Amino acid sequence: MRTRLFISTAIGLASGVFCWDLMVHVHQGSGDFTWAIQAARDLLAGKNPYATRWQLYPLPAAIFGLPFIKMQPEVAAGLFYGISSALLAFGVMQRGIWHLLIFLAYPYWAGMLSVQWIPLIMSSAFFSWLLPVTLAKPQIGLPVALTHVGRKGTLGCLILVLLSFAIMPRWFPLWLGQLGGYEHFVPLLVFPGPLLVLALLRYRNRDAWFFFLAASMPQRWYYDPFFLWLIPKTRREIVYTAGLSWIPGIWRWHHGPHSFTEVGRWTVVCLYLPMLAVLLLQKTPADPQDSTAQEQTNSGENIAESESYRGGSETSLPKQL
Repeated sequence: MRTRLFISTAIGLASGVFCWDLMVHVHQGSGDFTWAIQAARDLLAGKNPYATRWQLYPLPAAIFGLPFIKMQPEVAAGLFYGISSALLAFGVMQRGIWHLLIFLAYPYWAGMLSVQWIPLIMSSAFFSWLLPVTLAKPQIGLPVALTHVGRKGTLGCLILVLLSFAIMPRWFPLWLGQLGGYEHFVPLLVFPGPLLVLALLRYRNRDAWFFFLAASMPQRWYYDPFFLWLIPKTRREIVYTAGLSWIPGIWRWHHGPHSFTEVGRWTVVCLYLPMLAVLLLQKTPADPQDSTAQEQTNSGENIAESESYRGGSETSLPKQL
């Protein structure tokens, strides 16, 4: 526990400082998190947050933005992304220290460039008390919430929804009225996206339903599919999918996409289809012998990694793009 806490804190500090530095140099303030902070300020001032054009976040996002309203925008960005990264790191290390390799995936860094919610939403898959954060960005949070539902998380979501309506009873129709300007793609509907329905061949696997729900949600950019890295179970699966995820990232810097359909196609080909292959090739609990073998393999890898770490052979993660 002490090692997990130390490593996750270090990752949170490094990512937070780097995010702050990025926002200072690119003059993006708090990035996409600005909308939550602005909505929180509007609420405190007695204003309608949805009188602001392009305010696309539901009111629960404003509640999460309240602690940051007095901070400088860049500081708020660094603190938000740093805390999100630390929580995610602490959560994924439940599966083994080598699961930190998910931070090498391009969508994580794309999310940092615009201060996205996705690392915090992924964290809710490991901590039920964080499940209410999925309400802040429901098109991304819904697949996580529906496949990791629990009594405490459900109660937390209910309390947050009731609180949001107590603060502003008419926020829901006002929010829906803003969504007409949301430009997006749905992976399942962008060719060759229909192939993603093959995930349901593993319909007894919770990850298959998570993957299908993820592919059915409207998404906007390469950072949104980062939650797919909740699926890989082995080091090889993480490295394989994380490596391929950089193809659209590199392409994007040299050839900017001309439409969200183009973004969607790159996302499907380089992020969703490789993850579909991982999902279909994984051993499933349907075969008890395979399940036992997989657990023994994972247990052995975790022990080996733990001993390697104590022996001083830890591999450091890169701190920059």
